[in-house]
Amino acid sequence: MKSLTDCYKLSNGVEIPCVGFGTWQTPDGAVAVNSVKEAVIQGYRHIDTAAAYGNEESVGEGIRQGGVPRKELFITTKLWNDEHGYDATLKAFELSLKKLGLDYLDLYLIHWPNPVKFRKNWQEANAETWRAFEELYKAGRVRAIGISNFRPHHIDALLKTAKIVPQVNQIRLCPGDTQDEVVSCSRKHKMLLEAYSPLGVGAIFKVPELQEIAKKYGKTVAQICIRWSLQMEFLPLPKSVTPERIKENTGAFGFELAAEDMKKIAALKGVAGYAEDPDTASF
Repeated sequence: MKSLTDCYKLSNGVEIPCVGFGTWQTPDGAVAVNSVKEAVIQGYRHIDTAAAYGNEESVGEGIRQGGVPRKELFITTKLWNDEHGYDATLKAFELSLKKLGLDYLDLYLIHWPNPVKFRKNWQEANAETWRAFEELYKAGRVRAIGISNFRPHHIDALLKTAKIVPQVNQIRLCPGDTQDEVVSCSRKHKMLLEAYSPLGVGAIFKVPELQEIAKKYGKTVAQICIRWSLQMEFLPLPKSVTPERIKENTGAFGFELAAEDMKKIAALKGVAGYAEDPDTASF
């Protein structure tokens, strides 16, 4: 991958830009509008949001203010935990589309596999949710469908009834938290791994080993982590609301981490914490 606009190819042939702009924890309103607009201006063509982020309207406005034709952009949003099930999913999709101001999505994801509301029957709820996803996909309302935070047993359960295998699994992936079993299972089923929180929600900047590697390459820790993600064949979704950082995060190209440095990063365990367990999460 040599630039922001280089693409991975999903199992259905759809191309997806190799770095996405994340908007988790980005406040609704001017902050979200301006950060998304700046990201598009700086070259991002892949924007990731979710119903639960509460900023879909502002993300949509930022996309419009960025001034890039819709067909050149790849837009993702996610179904929240309260809306699982066939009918609820279809309604939630229409609401997200309306808030974003779009007439189709590029990628729609089930945000979490085992919400509290459906904990007693999550398998059935996911099966019905996925049936709605498949209908939206077949109707051309969304170009690709996938999952988020699914672990192997959630994937196995979903595939018992799914007619279309998810094309993406978006999970927490950063140095120190590589979720190897999830990655292996997802790849077995030809799912692309998207990496949310690729900078460890800021914790990664305090890791001495990463500071040393960044100094070696004349790069920032953020650029090293994004480059690591790409060399792991993940699709990172870095987030920032600061114009300087948004631009800085585009600088993960034009260099390659040596095998010895990839090995050093692989040896880091838990330096930015670990992903939340979807089966015990309180939401």
